[in-house]
Amino acid sequence: MPAPVFEDVDILVSGGGIAGLIAAAAFGAEGFSTLCIDPAPPVTNEADEGADLRTTAILTPSVTLLQRIGLWDRLAPHATPLQVMRIVDAGGAEPRARLTRDFDAAEIGDQPFGWNLPNWLLRREIVARLESLQCVRFQSRIGTASVLTRDEGAIVTLSDGRRLRARLLIGADGRDSPVRQALGIGARRLRYGQKALAFAVAHEFPHNNVSTEVHRSGGPFTLVPLPDREGRPCSAVVWMENGRETARLRALPPEAFEAELNARSAGVLGHLRLATRLTEWPIISQIADRFTAPRTALIAEAAHVVPPIGAQGLNMSLADLALLVELNRSDPGNAAALARYERARRPEAMARLLGIDALNRASQASLRPLRDLRAAALGGLYGVAPVRRLMMRAGLGLR
Repeated sequence: MPAPVFEDVDILVSGGGIAGLIAAAAFGAEGFSTLCIDPAPPVTNEADEGADLRTTAILTPSVTLLQRIGLWDRLAPHATPLQVMRIVDAGGAEPRARLTRDFDAAEIGDQPFGWNLPNWLLRREIVARLESLQCVRFQSRIGTASVLTRDEGAIVTLSDGRRLRARLLIGADGRDSPVRQALGIGARRLRYGQKALAFAVAHEFPHNNVSTEVHRSGGPFTLVPLPDREGRPCSAVVWMENGRETARLRALPPEAFEAELNARSAGVLGHLRLATRLTEWPIISQIADRFTAPRTALIAEAAHVVPPIGAQGLNMSLADLALLVELNRSDPGNAAALARYERARRPEAMARLLGIDALNRASQASLRPLRDLRAAALGGLYGVAPVRRLMMRAGLGLR
């Protein structure tokens, strides 16, 4: 009986979202033969159907990885710096700012907290980078059908029938990861009954590189700086509310939606005007029971999912990837490296998930006494300078 025929590859990345594409670029920059697959083609134009209109804040520690793998020079011209993180409590009887606290990156260093970029643009620039790497292939409309792990490699059957043997299989294929499911790895999921509306707005006052998070009830309303659009200041919005409320908001005529939008923003940037269509995303927290299997590592939402608070999502994913590259430079997928990855990343991800979960539940408070307590806690913590600096460093993942 003839031996099975496999296509051998050093690294197979299942998932062509932002984290998966960066993983392919990172291992390709190390010279490993790398294949990245995804069932859907990347949408790389803001106006196209299916474009991801969310934005991502790439925090300063993550920039080091992007510089090393040749991505940052492509991204930097499109990035808007985030110098100040402003928290506004508007939880009084009227939707007005009653408490404002600024967390300024200048207190802890000479760099901004990070840089903000649209997700569709990130995909465009990373795909272009992959095309310049001779050892990397990106193939869309192809997914992972089955996985069988062996000491010598992960045997993966693709949706087009091909069989590959990878020294290291990276599951970067989302919160319902086919790789994770194929390996029988469970995940704990927390639901909040929330969804997030994501879109861009033009506004009356300049943002001055300040990211503003407005708290009232239902979840945070966040304005994140973007480059000017047609000569007007512009920001990305992530508006978290319970699912019934987001459905009501989406059904409103444009004028009525804009009125609700301006009421919820508490006027922090003056009058807001919708600049793109609305997109909607479910909000959950989730963590996989394990981040590894033989010859396999889970990263990004295949490993952990958190609500969009504090710019943690992709930055946690890039921390996964930075360690994975460091541990697998000599022998990708070796058992010792994967064990070290598991020991380092899962406890860190769990700690951040629990912290963000607590912040999100506090932001959902609808009763006035709880909103008053939230404002008092923010004011108290901010007022102690060492605690304030510690919070900022922890948010960046610094010791």
